[in-house]
Amino acid sequence: MAELKDRLRADRVVAMKARDELAKNTLGMALTAIQLEEVAGEAARELSDDEVLRVLTREAAKRKDSAEAYAAGNRPELAEKELAEAALLQAYLPAALSEAELDALVAEEVAAAAASLGEKPTMKQMGQVIKAVNARAQGRAEGATIAAKVRSALA
Repeated sequence: MAELKDRLRADRVVAMKARDELAKNTLGMALTAIQLEEVAGEAARELSDDEVLRVLTREAAKRKDSAEAYAAGNRPELAEKELAEAALLQAYLPAALSEAELDALVAEEVAAAAASLGEKPTMKQMGQVIKAVNARAQGRAEGATIAAKVRSALA
């Protein structure tokens, strides 16, 4: 069983006992998203910690997108709530890569692609390089940021 999922459940119980509505509701929604992911597909299965992290990353991103939409719609109170939920979920995710770390990862993968191809990779190989960087970043950097850095490295 995934340790992260157990930690989420335990923290939700603590939030219920402390009458912390924000934490209780946010962790409940996260656990529901995890359960939906477990029963999606042809057969129910138990998610690994990596898969639980992907679900939590997706949920945090949803909260940030909603906060932007609420802010644009002149609903600051709802935007604050969504940002608070995103921050709570962010606590369960690994620390994001710094710009320098991400630049180094991109440079390493471009060099590895160049070594395997025998020449500097072109924009045609951009998808392969992005896939390799994503695999090494393991959700600690946003896909759009990775794509932009790879694009600038290949240009």
